[in-house]
Amino acid sequence: MSRIVCLALAGFLASTCAFAQTTKNKPFSGAAALRFTGRAVAFGPRPDGSPAIAKLRAWLRTQLAGCGCELLSDAFTAQTPDGPLPMENIIAKFPGHSGRAIAISGHYDTKKMNGFVGANDGGSSTGFLLELAAALKNRPRKDDVYLIFFDGEEAVREWTDTDSVYGSRHLAEKWAAEGLTKKLKALINVDMIGDRNFRLTWEIDSTDFLREMVWDIGDSLGYSAAFPRHGGPVSDDHIPFLDAGVPALDLIDFESQSSFWHTPQDTMDKLAARSFEITGKVVLLALERLENQQ
Repeated sequence: MSRIVCLALAGFLASTCAFAQTTKNKPFSGAAALRFTGRAVAFGPRPDGSPAIAKLRAWLRTQLAGCGCELLSDAFTAQTPDGPLPMENIIAKFPGHSGRAIAISGHYDTKKMNGFVGANDGGSSTGFLLELAAALKNRPRKDDVYLIFFDGEEAVREWTDTDSVYGSRHLAEKWAAEGLTKKLKALINVDMIGDRNFRLTWEIDSTDFLREMVWDIGDSLGYSAAFPRHGGPVSDDHIPFLDAGVPALDLIDFESQSSFWHTPQDTMDKLAARSFEITGKVVLLALERLENQQ
């Protein structure tokens, strides 16, 4: 083989390896997460039982099909104040080999309100999880990683213990019965993380070591302003897993969007790519640290 051919072959292999490395380690893109959010919001209001949420479910499956994950469905009928409603948790599993698991979750439904498209509340968690799935594609895994798109987070009427978090309550009970909750190192739930004035709530019911770890990662990356160490309790999709004995954390920016929460003003103009990017970088580092724990 001539020296020229050898050099050409070496260059080809180097570029191939570089491409493979880039593919395996795709960074989380806040801009891409924002675009995914916009596409979800374009379906319009997405309360359970609506044609829009059925279309969104189909689109989610299409997007996740190319991410190298196992696509799982947790369909069930929720008993609500308005009668039985079909709901479905959509789960993307990225398999590992340790026998342990980590879950990252968020909800994709929206509150049943006239004109409410839920860009931040329901949209941002959907877009975030889709971009996280793209970032996890081809990355080597030690633990199983589950990305959970919860249905039925919103109350059908008014928030109570029985009229809220239908999807997470159903899945926590199901996984507990199957023994999967015992394999979970942690669940990190994301909700309303797209607001341009991004400041997470220090959610005091979350597991202490998880909250401290994630806030320390935020500080180490220079995002201390987005990770203030004060807040209070928030009822969200992490609670059923806490009740099932799983270490769990809620990443939620409740204060910044209080002026437009559950109003028709929760629209795409309130969101910023940087908010998604901060959350994505921090969650990916948290995943690495959790995988390194026994």
